[in-house]
Amino acid sequence: MRKLAFVFFLFCIIENALYAQQPITQLKIVDTLSDMPIQGVNISIDKKSITQTDSTGIAIITKSGLYSITLTAIGYQSKIEIIKLPVSALLTIKLIREEKELEEITIVSSTRTNQNIEYAPIKVEVLGAEEMNEESTVKPSTVLGIIGDVSGVQIQQTSAVSGNANVRIQGLDGRYTQILRDGLPLYEGFSGGFGLMSIPPLDLKQVELIKGSASTLYGAGAIGGLVNMISKKPTQKQEGIFTINNTTLKESNLDGFLSKRFKKIGYTFFGGITNQSAVDVNKDGFSDVGRLSSIVLHPRLFFYPKENTTITIGFTKTIENRIGGDMQVIKDKQDSTHQFYEKNKINRNSGELLFERNLGNKNKFLIKSSISSFNRRITTNSHNFNAKQLDYFSEASIVINKQKHNFVGGLNFSGNAFNKLPGDAVLINNTSANTIGAFMQYSYKWMRNSSVELGLRNDYQSKYGNFILPRIAIFQQLDKHWGFRAGFGVGYKIPDALTPQIQDYAIQNILPIDEFAKPEKSFGYNAEMNYKLSFGEDNTLFINQAFFLTQLNNPLVPTRFSSGDNIIFRSESKPTISKGFDTYVKLHCFDIELYAGLTYTIAERKYLESNQFVPYTPKFRMAYMLTKEWDGKGRFCIESSYNGPQYRFDNTKTPGYLFFASMLEYKFNKHCSVILNGENLLDYRQSRSESLFTGTIANPSFNTLWAPIDGRVINLCLKLNL
Repeated sequence: MRKLAFVFFLFCIIENALYAQQPITQLKIVDTLSDMPIQGVNISIDKKSITQTDSTGIAIITKSGLYSITLTAIGYQSKIEIIKLPVSALLTIKLIREEKELEEITIVSSTRTNQNIEYAPIKVEVLGAEEMNEESTVKPSTVLGIIGDVSGVQIQQTSAVSGNANVRIQGLDGRYTQILRDGLPLYEGFSGGFGLMSIPPLDLKQVELIKGSASTLYGAGAIGGLVNMISKKPTQKQEGIFTINNTTLKESNLDGFLSKRFKKIGYTFFGGITNQSAVDVNKDGFSDVGRLSSIVLHPRLFFYPKENTTITIGFTKTIENRIGGDMQVIKDKQDSTHQFYEKNKINRNSGELLFERNLGNKNKFLIKSSISSFNRRITTNSHNFNAKQLDYFSEASIVINKQKHNFVGGLNFSGNAFNKLPGDAVLINNTSANTIGAFMQYSYKWMRNSSVELGLRNDYQSKYGNFILPRIAIFQQLDKHWGFRAGFGVGYKIPDALTPQIQDYAIQNILPIDEFAKPEKSFGYNAEMNYKLSFGEDNTLFINQAFFLTQLNNPLVPTRFSSGDNIIFRSESKPTISKGFDTYVKLHCFDIELYAGLTYTIAERKYLESNQFVPYTPKFRMAYMLTKEWDGKGRFCIESSYNGPQYRFDNTKTPGYLFFASMLEYKFNKHCSVILNGENLLDYRQSRSESLFTGTIANPSFNTLWAPIDGRVINLCLKLNL
């Protein structure tokens, strides 16, 4: 036994001595731009992998001689180095990031944890860079069109005169959808007017949508869901994109985007100009599309004082002049009969500040703040109103990631102040509101792609007191094809007479909120099954079947007095309930992409004795889109949607209608392409079923909109990518 021990001891000494004599070279692989170490870099010699870098970016090679070493890593350009080994000192090699766009966006920020979209407990639908680039050539001035293509989302125009519109999710009114820009709430209440209509897609990296309650993460307002628009960031490669667009509806657009990142500083800049002439599509004497001139500027500066720190400063300027109404008045041919018009002058200024510090291992600390001033002057032939709303928001949060555990926590302060400016007297009062909130979210991953998430928010509102908002969500990966997701969340919204409604009410007719009005509170449920199949080379099939239910207690309802046009908002004792299912299929096969969706919604006002259906909410809505790409040559796309019958306020039904569109892009080269697009090719218009107004030419009353009114539109766009 002693002899065996002696032999083993002698063997260890010899082995250590031999190892000590082996040539050792230490390589450290870092990012060219940030100098941060890169984990998982594969190192090959003669096409044979020999090692990988660890979490510090270091790998050890035990060879001697002259070798050609190949370095490869996901997201980086491959690199070949001729090195004579061994090297006595630490050898540092830098890799350059791949700047190509990914075909599928997998990481989202609306969950606050930058999770993989496929396995996140909260379902997030993403319209990525490819969709934003396409939409910038189809509808350059607004992102509304592409959001409306998502199943379960309805874009409803609320005014035939001004053209205003809002986003409705899962049958709920637009005021229950929270609109964010880079996680900042800039479009609430009075300042929400024309918000999304003024955001061009060329300025966006992606749009993220959460359908269902998200109030635990983002506070009041996200009862039906949220839309979070993510701005582009600069890359190491100079980017310059310009689009020139013109339509048969007499709209012209000129947009440009520039960006570049240097060692310690970067920038992005968007500038866009839109001019739209007034058009009377149905020849009834009133504009179906108002006259518009607008300019949007959005510069941002990025500072990188340290390799793990980013400071972003941004500013957005939006100026709009809109006029709609009697075509004779718009053409300056006003007389005793032709008098009706509405002008909207909008001036929006928003500033943002973001501080982000990476703490390693995907941990980070963030501070973000924004302030926005929104001024809107409404002038009609009988009234002049001018007001300003100031919105402000600040938040500090921390994200801690472990292998199986994830924690997000933070504090925020938000508020707004609405003030009337000199003009005609109105009944509504100056208002202000402030909210202090604290939130936390804990995620536990018990399997590779299965997790549970618990969230809790406590908001204290200056007028209505305390709100506690719990949330739970789970995702279970059943096997390589099937997954299950479910969740529950509580939300709230404080009474505000100036939030978007199904139809726009004249500001002079809105009374102050009823003194007995209560905050609206919601309970939202969702469950879904996913099926994913990969076959062949880069061919995928994805099927999603979701069910939803939202109960909205103390709904705030506009009530019109029996005499006159005045509106007061009062709380009802029984709830509004929206429930249904949402099904969609995505297929990618042989350069062809297919999307098909069906949404079934029953939205009911339980506070009514009969005819409880929520007005202008289609029970059935179907949509599909088919895209074919030719590598390096262009692409062709057709899309169609069907909106089922909707109940009017008088409980009569509208007819269902079909919408059809098509797009063709031809690429001359990688720098220049031309796009021909047709919207509403079947030329379906609400005016084909009913008049858009009642009353007289001098004193019209416009009906609520439930279908397009602008008819068939063809646009031609030239895109330059420098």
